[in-house]
Amino acid sequence: MNILQTPVRFYPFIGGVENYVYYLSQELVKSGHEIQVICANDPPSPETEILKGIKVKRIPYYGKIANTNITPSLPLEISRTDFDIMHTHLPTPWSADWSMIIGKLKKKPLVLSYYNDIIGSGLSNYFARFYNSTSLKLLLKAAQRIIIIQEDYIHFSPYLEEYQDKVVVVPCGVDTSTFYPTNPKKDEKSSDMFFLSVLDDFHKYKGLDYLLEALTEVKQEIPDVKLIVGGKGNLINYYQKQVKSLGLEGNVEFHGFIPEESLLEYYNQCQAFVLPSISSAQEGFGIVALEALACAKPVISTEIVGISKDIKKTNSGVIVTPRDSASLAGAILDVLKSKNSSKMGQNGRKLVEDRYTWKRVAMMTEAIYKELI
Repeated sequence: MNILQTPVRFYPFIGGVENYVYYLSQELVKSGHEIQVICANDPPSPETEILKGIKVKRIPYYGKIANTNITPSLPLEISRTDFDIMHTHLPTPWSADWSMIIGKLKKKPLVLSYYNDIIGSGLSNYFARFYNSTSLKLLLKAAQRIIIIQEDYIHFSPYLEEYQDKVVVVPCGVDTSTFYPTNPKKDEKSSDMFFLSVLDDFHKYKGLDYLLEALTEVKQEIPDVKLIVGGKGNLINYYQKQVKSLGLEGNVEFHGFIPEESLLEYYNQCQAFVLPSISSAQEGFGIVALEALACAKPVISTEIVGISKDIKKTNSGVIVTPRDSASLAGAILDVLKSKNSSKMGQNGRKLVEDRYTWKRVAMMTEAIYKELI
């Protein structure tokens, strides 16, 4: 098959959707398919290249609206491209909507990966509401299949229910050859807890505020507890001030952007990974939780994270209610004091090997493509 992927951005941009398309496409190439990607040239990279067997075409963009690159030449580029099936991705409406329009004109099947609802704050919220009441309906109606990455999301989202007949669950994956358990020497990357996210307004739903509040309770029992926060963004000063106001200067370290080649060490040098997400509308899956599990680390998270049920079922960590700092503190103490935390980690590694490899994700996606073609 000749498959066209239209994410708004692609590798070397690092993000949940970008990683999903990157690793899925690699596995599809290994299965003998031709994969083409059309995306914004963000960050600036070669305009055309073959990356891990994937044909990439990066086009100019002129600003962003609500984290979406505006690429005026996208419709023309899609029109010029030969493909059997197109796979587009939300929550980035510009690329998804133009994919729908040109796909219909070319009479090609459209698969839509729907990671989470489009919402915003302030002026962005008005744009989001307008889009959800207009263009989103057309997109959902036009897509032959709608992929969601966790089964509960069809109940979380107010927009998907009437399209249940074409909704399919395909989870995220993790590269188990990139993320695996090691025995590193203790250094500045060592921590009791590790948190990783972009530290901007859009990603406040990752729940770092609640983690810092919980840490004040944990500190009462473990005075020298250490949390490393990975990531950068416009809210880093906000979080640093919160740390100071809570008296946690000696317990929290901000390590800024962590390059992909260093993540393995950070995961392996923590006792537990924490992802206290608070918004079911915005949290698609939580790929970082899979990466931590692949490194055999217990994960402390909330019920809305896509892998939460499997973490509970396999005893790979502890799951708590969102926005509950007290429960989160209790879960952290349980894991840090537990004699079975290493067993939790082993359970997590087995879980990802059994259910969350990219090869398995690619096989499930390939079956959808074949059915439509």
